[in-house]
Amino acid sequence: MRWNYTPVHADSVTALARSLGTTPVVAELLFRAGIAEEGAGRFLQPALAGLGDPFLLTNLERAVDRLLQAIRRQEKVMILGDYDVDGVCSTTILVCLLRRLGLQPDYIVPRRAEEGYGLTRTSIERALEKGRPDLFVALDCGTNSGEEVSYLRSQGVDVIIVDHHRSTEPPASEAILINPHVHPTAGDDAWRFLCTVGLVFKLAHGLLKKLRLENHPVAVTIVLKEYLDLVAMGTIADLVPLHGENRIFARHGLRMLAETRRPGLKTLMQVSGLKPDQGLMPTDISFRLGPRINASGRLADAALSVDLLLSGDAAFCDTAARKLDDLNRERQDIERLITERAEKYVETHFLDSRGLVLFDEDWHPGVVGIVAGRISRKYNRPAIVLGNEGTLAKGSGRGINGYNLVEILGACAGCLDSWGGHPTAVGVSLKKERLDEF
Repeated sequence: MRWNYTPVHADSVTALARSLGTTPVVAELLFRAGIAEEGAGRFLQPALAGLGDPFLLTNLERAVDRLLQAIRRQEKVMILGDYDVDGVCSTTILVCLLRRLGLQPDYIVPRRAEEGYGLTRTSIERALEKGRPDLFVALDCGTNSGEEVSYLRSQGVDVIIVDHHRSTEPPASEAILINPHVHPTAGDDAWRFLCTVGLVFKLAHGLLKKLRLENHPVAVTIVLKEYLDLVAMGTIADLVPLHGENRIFARHGLRMLAETRRPGLKTLMQVSGLKPDQGLMPTDISFRLGPRINASGRLADAALSVDLLLSGDAAFCDTAARKLDDLNRERQDIERLITERAEKYVETHFLDSRGLVLFDEDWHPGVVGIVAGRISRKYNRPAIVLGNEGTLAKGSGRGINGYNLVEILGACAGCLDSWGGHPTAVGVSLKKERLDEF
């Protein structure tokens, strides 16, 4: 391994440290991170006042107006959120907020094994079993679900999508779509890389702003920052860059998480061995809370996690939190076995490969994303790990700096059944007979 070291001008470091009231080590790290002096103070002390006007996001005001219509007319609303921490926390925020504003929205979470990822026809059909809604809201998925949105619209259902995944095909044009990657605007650097839970917080902010202008009796009593505990969890667990508004959400959300009044979240922290009175760190979400919430979506039904975060029943919270803990232990055991076999495959067959594609009939598709991350880090190359799902090989990929997995998979799209995600994390499925080609 070669180490490259470029000295930083000592006088500049000393001047920055003095102006910020910090140490030379911190000042040098800021220089090396490319953070200019005028932005260093905001980076070290991100303030809630630094959050921008939510209506600067494309389509956010349209989505707010549609939600206002639903509230005024007491319409039937269905919310579908993804099964990871970002999707679970996004769903929890929107359901909780709409309940306080007088609606009783239904919600579902896709069942990974039966329905696959996101806004699929199968998950929609299950949602419609509860009756046709007036408004369908998809969270942390749906950008690439044009056909599914068309189907909902043919049923007379309006659709809002809040998502942060890149578009791999023409985005769903018949929905009100909030996605900064699909609709980038000049000067949106502060919120371009929000994950869905951050975008949902902005949506909630916009909704409350309009309701407060009308002196809505409930809206004026809602303290929006109390939702930052969930925003921090989704933001940190989804590994989005912690700068701009993400940094504000993480800093203040960790404080709100330590003081949370959600019974389910307090019980989950207790089961996870956390002591909030001693303060919480991002790693407490990454390695304690996040894996337990994710475990239900990987091995069972992620609706359990949403139920837990919404519940005020102490007995249910205790049972659900312990169930998540058991599922996480099961997930760890499965993951350990898959990782060991994946490493043997690499060492035996693929050490000279610039990118890794690994598959085994015995691997569980629900945990291969974690394995892909471990393999990618260990061998410092992009890795896609696939498990068995009937006639398909299905799994996840993790990348490294300098490689955009969305672009890479775009060049391979001809042999894939479905794919999508972020530059460093993607989901993939393909027919098994095309594995060698892939």
